[in-house]
Amino acid sequence: MAARTLLDAPLTWMCFWPLLLLLLIPVALLVESGWSCPSRCNCLSQDKVVSCNGRHLTAVPGGIPPDSEFLDLSHNRLRTLHQGMFSRLRALKELDLSRNFLSNIEPGAFNGLQKLMTLRLKRNRLKIILADFFTGLPNLTVLDISENKIVVFMDYSFQDLSNLKKLEAGDNHLVLVSDRAFSGLQGLRQLTLEKCNLTGIPTQALSLLCHLVELRFKVLNISIIPDHSFQKLPHLKVLEIHRWPFLTALAPRSLSDLNITSLSITSCNLSVIPYEAIKHLAYLRFLDLSHNPISMIHGRRLVDLLRLQEFHLTGGRLVTIQAKAFQGLNHFRLLNVSGNDLQTLEESVFHSVGNLEVLRLDGNPLACDCRLLWIVRRRRRLNFEAQQPACATPLTVEGKVFQEFSEILPGHFTCRKSEIRDKTPQAVSVEEGGQATLTCKSEGDPPPTVSWLSPRKIPFHARQKGRIHVLPNGTLEIRHALLQDSGPYRCVASNIAGNDTLVAHLHVHASTPLWNDSFLWNNLSLLNASDAFHPFFLDIGTMVGVLAIGFVPFLCSVSICFLLIFLWSKGKGNVKHLVIESAPRWPRGYKAVSRRRRTAPKKPR
Repeated sequence: MAARTLLDAPLTWMCFWPLLLLLLIPVALLVESGWSCPSRCNCLSQDKVVSCNGRHLTAVPGGIPPDSEFLDLSHNRLRTLHQGMFSRLRALKELDLSRNFLSNIEPGAFNGLQKLMTLRLKRNRLKIILADFFTGLPNLTVLDISENKIVVFMDYSFQDLSNLKKLEAGDNHLVLVSDRAFSGLQGLRQLTLEKCNLTGIPTQALSLLCHLVELRFKVLNISIIPDHSFQKLPHLKVLEIHRWPFLTALAPRSLSDLNITSLSITSCNLSVIPYEAIKHLAYLRFLDLSHNPISMIHGRRLVDLLRLQEFHLTGGRLVTIQAKAFQGLNHFRLLNVSGNDLQTLEESVFHSVGNLEVLRLDGNPLACDCRLLWIVRRRRRLNFEAQQPACATPLTVEGKVFQEFSEILPGHFTCRKSEIRDKTPQAVSVEEGGQATLTCKSEGDPPPTVSWLSPRKIPFHARQKGRIHVLPNGTLEIRHALLQDSGPYRCVASNIAGNDTLVAHLHVHASTPLWNDSFLWNNLSLLNASDAFHPFFLDIGTMVGVLAIGFVPFLCSVSICFLLIFLWSKGKGNVKHLVIESAPRWPRGYKAVSRRRRTAPKKPR
C-alpha cells in the first residue's frame, strides 16, 4: 500500500499544478506592476481601487500602491492629517475621508495630489477652514465638507481651488461667511449651504462666484430676503430655498439682479405668491412654491413670466385659482396643485388648455359640476401622472375618479344659475353716523359669489375690508354712514351658469346736533341786548348732552364759553387799535416813534 501511495503522489501534484499557477499569476502581475495591498484593506488592481472602509484605522496604512486612483478611508478613526502623508499617491483621483474624527488638517497635508479631483471630508469634526488647508490641489473639482462643526468661513479659505466646480458645505454650525471667503473660486458651478446658523444671505461673498450656476439654501432661519440679495451672479440658473420657517415674504427687488430659469421656494411661510419679486424673471421656466400657506393664485399677475412651463404648488392651502391666472403663458404645459383645498379649476384659468400636458389635481375636495367638465372631456389626453382626480361632491359621485366617467350622464357635471331669493324692494333709512345693512341672499350651483356696486360705481367684494364691506352671507354692511353714501346699491350674484341682480336704496339723513344753533344765537342776542346776565333753562337736547359728557365737564365747558362771550360783549364797540406808523430814517442815535391813538368804531351807514 505504501508503494502504491508513493507511485500515486506525482500524479496528485500534476493535478494541482494548473490551479496553483492560476493563483500565482495575479500575484506575479501585482509584483511586476508595483501593486501590493495593505493587509486591512481590499484592493481591485484592475480598477486601481483601494478600500479601507470601516477598519478602525487610526492612521493611513502603509503599502498602498502608488498608482492607486481611488482610496476609501471612510468610517475609521483618523484624527489628524499630517503634512505630506499622501505625497506618494500622485496618481490619486478620488479620496474619501468621510465619517472619521478629523479635527486638524496640517498645512500641506494634500501636497503631491496634483491629479485629485474629488475630496470628501463629510461628517468629521472640523471647526475652521484656514487658507492653507487645500494647497496642492490644483485640479480638485468636488469638495464635500458637510456635517462638520465649522463655525466661520474665513477670508480666502478656498483660494487655491481655482478649478473647483461643486462645494457641499451644509449641516455645519456656520454663523458667518466673510466677504472674501469664496475668493479664488472662479470656476465654482454648484454651492449648497444647509442646516447652519446663518441669519442673513452672504451677499458680498456670493458676488465673487461669477460663474455659479446652481445655488441651494436649505433649512435656515433667515427671515427676510432684502433687495438685491443676489448680485453679480450673471450665470446663475437654479435657485433653491427650502425649509425657511420664518420666511414670510420677499422684498420687491430681492431677485432683481438674476436671470434664473428655475426657482424653488418650498416649505416656508409664504401666504402670498411674491409677484413683485418674480415678475422680472422673463427666462423662468420652472416655479415651485409647494408647502406654503398660499390660498390664492390671482388673475393676470404672472403674465410677465412669458417662458414659464411648470408651476408647482402642492401641499398648501390653495382655495382659489382666479380666471386668467396663467394668461399670456403660451408655453405653459404642467400644473401641479395636488394636496390643497381646491373645489374647482375653470378652463378660463389658462391661456390655452391645448398646451396643457400634465395636470395634478388629486388630494383636493373637488366639486364635480360644469366647471370641471372640460377636464373630463380631455381626460384621455391629459397626463394625471397616475394620480387621478376624484369627486368630493355631490354625494352621487363622491369618491369617483375622472377616468371612470365613460360618458357624461344627465345630471353629472351640471350647474344651476345664480338666483336672488328675495327681491322685495329695499329702502333703508339711517341717521348720519349710524350703521346700515342691505341684504342679498342668493342660491345656485355652484354657490354664487356676491358683490355690490355703490351709487358711485365702486365695487365691493366679500374679501374686502373697510367701512363698507360684504359679509359672507351677501349682506352689505355700511358702518358710520355718511351723507354721500345715499343712493341706489346694486347687488350682483354670479356663478359660471349666470348672474342675477337686485337694487336697494339707502338714504342717510343728517343727525340733529345736541347743541342747537338757534338756542346758542338766541342766548347771544340776549347778552348783546344788555350787559346783564339773564338766566335760561336747559332744553331736552342740552340735558342729553349733560348726561352724555358728564355734569362737571359740562359746567366747565359752559363756564368757559360764557366767559368768552361776556368778554366779547363787553369789548364790543370799545376796541382799542394799536397803529404803528412808519417814520422817516433818522440819524444814528435816534429811534422810530410810534403813535397810539384811540379810534372810535365806525358808524353803520
